[in-house]
Amino acid sequence: MGSNYGKKKPIGRMIIMGIISIALYTALLTNQAIINNYVGRGGIYAFLPIVMAFIFSFVHGNFTGDFWAVIGVEAARKKKEVK
Repeated sequence: MGSNYGKKKPIGRMIIMGIISIALYTALLTNQAIINNYVGRGGIYAFLPIVMAFIFSFVHGNFTGDFWAVIGVEAARKKKEVK
C-alpha cells in the first residue's frame, strides 16, 4: 500500500467512467445486430471493432485505475539504491 496521505481520491472521475463504461457495454449488447451489420460490410467498416476496442479499453482502464486508487491499492515503486 502506498502513502495516500494528502492525496485526493478520484471518486468523481471513477463514478463518471463507471457510468460511461456501463453505458458502452449496454449499447454494445443491446445493438449487436446493428453493429454486426456495419462490421460485415467490410472496407472501412472493418476498422470499427478496432476503434471500439480502443474506446472500451480507454474507458474501462481509467475506471479500473481510479477504482484501485480510491480503495488505496497502488503499484509498488522501485526503491532507489543507496551507495
